[in-house]
Formats: sequence, C-alpha cells, structure tokens
Amino acid sequence: MTKVVIMSDSHGLTNEIVTIKEREKADYMIHCGDSELSEEALELENVITVAGNCDFYGRFPNEQKIEIDGLLFFVVHGHLYQVKSSLMSLSYRAEEESADVVCFGHSHIAGAEKVGDKLFLNPGSIRQPRIRSEKTYAVLQWETKDSIKVNFLTIDGTQLEDLSFTTSI
Repeated sequence: MTKVVIMSDSHGLTNEIVTIKEREKADYMIHCGDSELSEEALELENVITVAGNCDFYGRFPNEQKIEIDGLLFFVVHGHLYQVKSSLMSLSYRAEEESADVVCFGHSHIAGAEKVGDKLFLNPGSIRQPRIRSEKTYAVLQWETKDSIKVNFLTIDGTQLEDLSFTTSI
C-alpha cells in the first residue's frame, strides 16, 4: 500500500515535521509551502516541497508535479492561484497538468474534495489552523485508484473522522 503524507504552512516549525515523518513512515512526503526553512534544512530532506508566500530562505519551485504509483500529484502553495477566493484558477492549471491529486495550502483550512476526476486536498496547517482549532496534516493511502483513503490527522496523530473519507480516481 502506498502512503503519502501531505503537510503545509508549518511556518518555521522543525520538531513537528520530524515527529510526523517518524510517526508516519510514509513512502513520500509533500510540503505545500510556507515552511520558512531553506532547501538545505534536514527536516525537509526527501520531502517534495514548493515555495509559499512566506518562504524567503529557500529556493523552492512554485510547482511540483510527480507521479506516485499511478497517481499524478500537482503541488502548489496556492497564493499564486488565489485559492483563498476560489479554486477555479488552480483547477484550470491542474487540468493543464493532467493532475489526479492537487495539493495546496495557503488558506490554512483543512479539507479535501473530489471535483470531477481530481482530488483537491489542503492539509491545513500544523502551526496556525483556520476555521478548525486542530493543527492538521493529511495522509493518502491506496493500493489501487479505486480505493484511496484520505485521512486528516492532528499534529499528535489523532485521526479526524469528520474530514476523512475513501474515494476513487
């Protein structure tokens, strides 16, 4: 089973990133920006990372596209696509990239939604959540595209049942 951890908006946290990496033991880790760390930070070693609007210390790309076990992930922070007002711009870009899973941050609001044949996922923030009080990250797990588990967890590893679901792509 493939396991991908997605986090965002850690804004300088380091111990929490390491704790999540050690706890989850994922095949891949994604950070959707605003880590406020440099690309040399050990905490981000082997983490697919993009630049956020507060990332002044590193030279991360604005976008990353990666194929992981049959799913094409498109990763951005979201500030360049105005995700706080609408997902339309991001949706058009994801369509251009033929993405299956679209990971983004910026709004600090945890949630996932399947729109058409794409899964849009914002893991929330492990430092400064909005709307909800829990500091969150997400975990995707799948063996086939027909059954993808989308789980949201708090920074201490507690699953949030009301945000978690299973879908297909």
